[in-house]
Amino acid sequence: MSTEISTAPAERSADRPAYRYDAEMAARIERKWQDVWEAEQTFRAPNPGEPGSEKPKYYLMDMFPYPSGAGLHVGHPLGFIGTDVLGRYLRMTGHNVLHPMGFDAFGLPAEQYAVQTGTHPRTTTEANIARYREQLRRLGLGHDPRRSLSTTDIPFYRWTQWIFREIFESWYDAAIGRARPIAELRAEFESGERATPDGRPYGDLTEGERRALVDGHRLAYISEAPVNWCPGLGTVLANEEVTADGRSERGNFPVFRRNLKQWMMRITAYADRLADDLDRVDWPESVKAMQRNWIGRSSGARVRFAVPGGSDAIEVFTTRPDTLFGATYMVLAPEHPLVEKIVPAAWPSAVEPRWTGGAATPADAVSSYRAEAGRKSELDRQENKDKTGVFTGAYAVNPVNGESVPVFVADYVLMGYGTGAIMAVPAQDQRDWDFATAFGLPIVRTVDPGADWAGEAFTGEGPAINSANADVSLNGLGVVDAKRTIIDWLVAQGTGEDVVQYKLRDWLFSRQRYWGEPFPIVWDEHGPVSLPADRLPVELPDVDDYAPKTYDAGDADSEPEPPLSRASEWVNVELDLGDGPKAYRRETNTMPQWAGSCWYYLRYLDPENSERFVSPEAERYWLGKDPERAADDPGGVDLYVGGVEHAVLHLLYSRFWHKVLFDLGHVSSEEPFRKLFNQGYIQAWAYTDSRGMYVPAEEVVEDAGPDGTPRFTWNGEPVTREYGKMGKSLKNVVTPDEMCDRYGADTFRLYEMYTGPMEASRPWSTRDVVGPQRFLQRVWRNLVDEGTGASTVVGTEPSEDVLRALHRTIAGVREDLPALHYNTAAAKLIELNNVLTKRGTAVERDVAEPLVLMLAPLAPHIAEELWQKLGHDGSLAHTPFPQADERYLVDESVEYPIQVNGKVRSRVTVAADAGQDEIRAVALADEKVVAALAGAEPKKVIVVPGRLVNIVR
Repeated sequence: MSTEISTAPAERSADRPAYRYDAEMAARIERKWQDVWEAEQTFRAPNPGEPGSEKPKYYLMDMFPYPSGAGLHVGHPLGFIGTDVLGRYLRMTGHNVLHPMGFDAFGLPAEQYAVQTGTHPRTTTEANIARYREQLRRLGLGHDPRRSLSTTDIPFYRWTQWIFREIFESWYDAAIGRARPIAELRAEFESGERATPDGRPYGDLTEGERRALVDGHRLAYISEAPVNWCPGLGTVLANEEVTADGRSERGNFPVFRRNLKQWMMRITAYADRLADDLDRVDWPESVKAMQRNWIGRSSGARVRFAVPGGSDAIEVFTTRPDTLFGATYMVLAPEHPLVEKIVPAAWPSAVEPRWTGGAATPADAVSSYRAEAGRKSELDRQENKDKTGVFTGAYAVNPVNGESVPVFVADYVLMGYGTGAIMAVPAQDQRDWDFATAFGLPIVRTVDPGADWAGEAFTGEGPAINSANADVSLNGLGVVDAKRTIIDWLVAQGTGEDVVQYKLRDWLFSRQRYWGEPFPIVWDEHGPVSLPADRLPVELPDVDDYAPKTYDAGDADSEPEPPLSRASEWVNVELDLGDGPKAYRRETNTMPQWAGSCWYYLRYLDPENSERFVSPEAERYWLGKDPERAADDPGGVDLYVGGVEHAVLHLLYSRFWHKVLFDLGHVSSEEPFRKLFNQGYIQAWAYTDSRGMYVPAEEVVEDAGPDGTPRFTWNGEPVTREYGKMGKSLKNVVTPDEMCDRYGADTFRLYEMYTGPMEASRPWSTRDVVGPQRFLQRVWRNLVDEGTGASTVVGTEPSEDVLRALHRTIAGVREDLPALHYNTAAAKLIELNNVLTKRGTAVERDVAEPLVLMLAPLAPHIAEELWQKLGHDGSLAHTPFPQADERYLVDESVEYPIQVNGKVRSRVTVAADAGQDEIRAVALADEKVVAALAGAEPKKVIVVPGRLVNIVR
């Protein structure tokens, strides 16, 4: 296709040159080159075996966006532009660059819109994606369009379902530390190689018993789990969707903690590998620390406290078993399954009134308290400083001293952490101290805090005290020795074990929503059955009502009814899964939004493959291990760029799925993302009115008050200004469309890259965008006649000074771009252009061409146009990046300050390669130095090469 720009518009005024680079001309140039790139598939990344794949490969990837109806604001493209700059540079340095873009498109907003309007979520989602694609295209991002995908595409979620099926059909063999097909586990039971829990032959079990036994080992399984149930919305919510005061972020409905049957992923089986392999990836240390803290690996002891009169013991995990002698009461989480079993019919005699909550019976007290606790979020329960609880009426026996300790229910203990029960040692834990103080419980110190300690709970280390029985004494031992001694004693007594514990819980993997991936699961009378791969995809049915059944906001005992459960013809099916036609019921929950984002980076590699989710060849080529990088290189995406807000969940979930796929032989790499980079945020002023509500920032009027200080008003009323992350909620959004309209995409790109380091958050100031625009205008004027549009570049030889400036710029930009130091790279280009501008003469071709090529990654459209005007055909996208000539990087001369007795007396300039004798001679001959010496012979002349000459008189 022709790449000639159209003639200048006739409406240009006489005093406005026809070929001046302004927003109007920038828009025409940008549209032209975007069309060229698309038509010529400029950014097509060849897979192995295709022409071009012999180049060094580089897989460069952004965390893909959710396509909201609001479109992009100027904060979103910061990382996208940054990766595009790097991708363009790498292509020019001879790499085969894969830089794809897709959309994380399942989720609540489209479903909410469907509920309100009856519009199918797919209709809304696809319209939003089209809007995003147009915005991204306008920014000139060099993505490979063949590889674009959406998690809502049926061919994509077919493979999401297939991967779930692989996880469901797997179990974790702790003996060898990896996942294996569930069929192998079943074969071990059938052969007798693996014994059943009660010792009966596997063949003697009923079908239901066999299924339950095998299902209990699966990596994806159904479990009664404590969840955030929101009756007002009719769905289970993730912790992130619940506010600190225990209400839904959307709609502000009460949220209750309840045990419900849910799909779970056994991510805990991979806890050690997820923690240990962080040492093998090139990630920010802060992100690694967040993941390690989330996994929460700690060593300690599991201790059993017997409950008199019952067969069950209360198990606790503690990292400080050396403090057991100070355990004076126990606490169970309100959701703990033992609560109902141990509660007696009546209160024991002489019970403390403050322990009962004013209830007539223990059952009444516990029931009332559990209902109250169910209305709080986990965050609120953890952060609430007011310790509440009720006595269960039961006691347990401390195994180290035989003392009966009361058992309470309190909401500061969570079922999702440890065993959901704690031994409370108030002298060594501040939360326990506060609770013991509030309820009048004993406090026994078991660690000596020292004579100077005047505080409450002592959480430090010291010698054990008050810690002995007839068989064992810890007194005088340090923490390490005391822990080892008491663990050995507990093991010998049969009341404890040495264990490693994790904060990480299995992953809740189901939602009562419509707009999500259907599970590839059907149910028969014995439980869940996975559909064969050739039955996939399971497509979402059309429904009349997209909303789950909602209830009175306070109806904590209501049951979820997902939208899919009402599609009876879809739910109830007859299938032949290999044992004859049978009636089945489809799973009516859907997967959470995390599902597609767990593996999308793999589908980018081979998006048109209908036989596999990715071919082994493509996966090995783009993600395979590279021992030349490191002996234990885990493989993965070469660079993954995105916000730090995904530091834990998305990245942890992706790592889990990838490790399962590795164990099962589907991928050769052990980690999904070899290197991670977190970009900063765009921040902007926001404004709140007298109610504390945000008002549209663009409608705020700024003027000066009576005292000259700035004041801000909205609709004539004063508002308060604050600084925050740009976003819809703060009503301070500026869109890239506005910036492209006013300045052009290249100016917008350059502004975002120039305002600060990629990893730093930075302020947005529209008025400052004109600076990068003026720079691009000066580059244009230096190379193009604004009246005719012709090149003004000449073929003469550049001067020595200009060549030195050019090659120093090349060397600097070559160092900055791969390091993502785009702000300093832009500054060097501006400095070089200023050198050219100040001369007032035509620019030489040997300078103009390298300048244009260096500018191309940052401002690609204007660079392409200038390259064409310099007489080149086609795109410069794969043109070699300039190389610095070492000759021009060495200083010809060096200035030396001359000190006489420590005081600078003069300065001399000598050749850069001058020897010490020559430098000494030049220094001593300087007239100011001669005057300072006044005819005296110097005692010493010290030459510090490249720095100074020090003369001692």
